[in-house]
Amino acid sequence: MSTVSYKKAVNYAFNHKETLMNYLLDGRCEISNNAAERRAKTYVTGRKKFLFHDTADGATASAIVLSLIETAKANNLNIYHYLYTLLLYMPDYKNEPAGIKQLLPWSDFIKERCTGIIDIEKVRPEERGNLNI
Repeated sequence: MSTVSYKKAVNYAFNHKETLMNYLLDGRCEISNNAAERRAKTYVTGRKKFLFHDTADGATASAIVLSLIETAKANNLNIYHYLYTLLLYMPDYKNEPAGIKQLLPWSDFIKERCTGIIDIEKVRPEERGNLNI
């Protein structure tokens, strides 16, 4: 890196000090956005292959599904089991806030059913039971 580049970097940091220090307010924040960019890469690399991206509704549906997948990954869930569980229970609880809370990726209900190796074939729609709300 040349001296001019270092000067530009130092001047930038100095002029944006307050904004750059925001990440220190919360220990969970990272100094860079690399993790967010890696997660978005899944969508970016696949968007040309998606079948329904010729409409805004298709793009919205893909964005929702990919958001669910990335959130499941971030919470160390088995993605297949998480999506299966959502599709299994969501129709009955879509208008009940307590039911939706049970289906969030960090809930005990989901962690119980969607982490590790589970025989998902044993959970059939007719035998699913109710959410504990």
